[in-house]
Amino acid sequence: MFRNGMPRYEILSGDAMATLDGGWRRLVSEIGVEFGNERALELFRQAGQKVEDDVVRFDPDFLLEQVAKAPRSFDIQARNPANTVHIGDDAMAFGAVYGPPFVREGEVRRDASMADFENFTKLSQSFSVLDSAGGIICEPENTPLDSRHLDMTFALQTLTDKIYMGNVVSGVNAADTIAMTEILFGGRETIEKTPATISLINCNSPLRWDERMLESQIAYSEANQAVVITPFILMGAMSPVTIPAALTQQIAEALTGIALSQLIRPGCPVVFGSFLSNIDMQSGSPCFGTPESAVGLLCTGQIARHFGLPVRSGGGMTSSQTTDAQAGYESLMTLMPTFLAGINWVMHSAGWLEGGLVAGYEKFVVDCQLLEMLQQEFTPLEIDEASLAFDAHDEVRHGGHFLGAAHTMERFRTCFYRPFLNSSDNYDRWMRNGAKDTSARAGDVARKKLDEYEPPPLDDAIRQELSEYVTRRRRELGD
Repeated sequence: MFRNGMPRYEILSGDAMATLDGGWRRLVSEIGVEFGNERALELFRQAGQKVEDDVVRFDPDFLLEQVAKAPRSFDIQARNPANTVHIGDDAMAFGAVYGPPFVREGEVRRDASMADFENFTKLSQSFSVLDSAGGIICEPENTPLDSRHLDMTFALQTLTDKIYMGNVVSGVNAADTIAMTEILFGGRETIEKTPATISLINCNSPLRWDERMLESQIAYSEANQAVVITPFILMGAMSPVTIPAALTQQIAEALTGIALSQLIRPGCPVVFGSFLSNIDMQSGSPCFGTPESAVGLLCTGQIARHFGLPVRSGGGMTSSQTTDAQAGYESLMTLMPTFLAGINWVMHSAGWLEGGLVAGYEKFVVDCQLLEMLQQEFTPLEIDEASLAFDAHDEVRHGGHFLGAAHTMERFRTCFYRPFLNSSDNYDRWMRNGAKDTSARAGDVARKKLDEYEPPPLDDAIRQELSEYVTRRRRELGD
C-alpha cells in the first residue's frame, strides 16, 4: 500500500463548490432517485423521505446527516496481515482491471477463460505494486454463469493472500462471497470487526439504483463489509455533456447510495465512487484517457474530501485495442490525475484495454511499470546534508565528473529507480537482443512471472472447507 505524501491538486474554487452543492440538492429534492428494491424504499419511508412508486425525493440535509455517519477511513484485512490495506487519508490501494469478457495475449483476442482469470490473479499476487487482484478480473466464459462467482472467489482467496473484491451480480452471489470470507477468516465476528472484502456497487446512471446491485449492497452493508458506491457516467450518454452537470449528478447518486448503506447499518464502511468519462459524439463509443475524464477525476477527489469520505476513481484506462502508444499515453492521462487527486481505492490499475472490454497480459505489465514509476515520483523528496553532497563537490572540483566519486560509489546501486520493463540499450545491443518493443518485453515479463509463481501458504483445513463449500453450492445452484 502506497502513502501519497504529496499535496493534493484541487481545482474547484469555493464558489464552484457552492454551485455544485446547489445543483445536487436540486436533483435529489426535485427530480429524485429511483431505487429498484422494496427494502430500500421502506428504509427511506421510515426515515421520512418522500417515496412515490420507486422514486425517492430527498431532504438534502438528511443525506448529509447519513453521510456523516460513515467512517472517514477504515482497514480491509487480508489473510496475510502484511497485505492489509488502509482505505482513506493519504493511503492509495491499487487493484487490477475489473469486468472484461475478453482477453488479449500478443496478437490474439479471445473469450476469457477460467485459466486466464487464474493467471491474472497470479500476476496480481506477483506484482508488489498491486494491493489486490480486484474481483472480476475477467469473465471466465467457459464456466457456468450461475456458479462462476464461486470459482472466482476461491481463486482470489487461494492464489493470493491480498485483499479481494466481493461478487455483486446478485444478492445470492454476495451471500456466497460473505460465507466464503467467513470460512477464510474464521467467522462472521472476525470480518464484522474488520472488513475483509470491498465490493463495487454501480449506479445505473442516470439516477437509478437497480435491484441486483441493491441486493448486493444490502448484504455487504449488513455484514459491515466495505462498498464502493459508484455512479457510472459517460458524459453525453448517462449524463449531460458538461463536466459540472456530470459532477452534480455524480454527487446526487453517490450520496443517496451512501445514505442507504448508513440506514442499513450506521457506521458501515463506504467509499465515494466515481467512474466518469465521455463518449465520442460522432460514433457514440466510450472514450477513456480523455482530458475531460482527467478534469472530472481531479474534481472528484476534492469533492469526496469535502464530504469527509474516502474516494475511488482513476486507473490505467484506454480505448486502445492493443498495448501501443495510445494505450500508454491514455493510461497515463488517467493515472497521473489519480495520484494528483490522492485517490484512495484505484480499480482498473492494471490490464485495461479496449474501453474495458479486454484484459490484456502485456498491458497488465505495462501498467504495473507505470504504477511503480508514479509511486517513485509521488514520494516526497528528502533533503538533508548528506543529499546535498558537498563532499562530492569538494572531491571532484571544477570540470571533473562524478562517476568515480566516493559519494557516487556509496550510492550507485540504489540512487536511481530502475524500471523493470524499459530499454535504455543502444541500438546495436537492442538489435542483438531481438529488437523487442515494449509490448513484446511485457509479454516476456508476464510469462516469466507466471512460470515463477508460487502460491501463498494456506492452511489445508481452510482450503478443504472452501473447496467443499464451492462444490456444495455449485450443486445447489444446479451446475
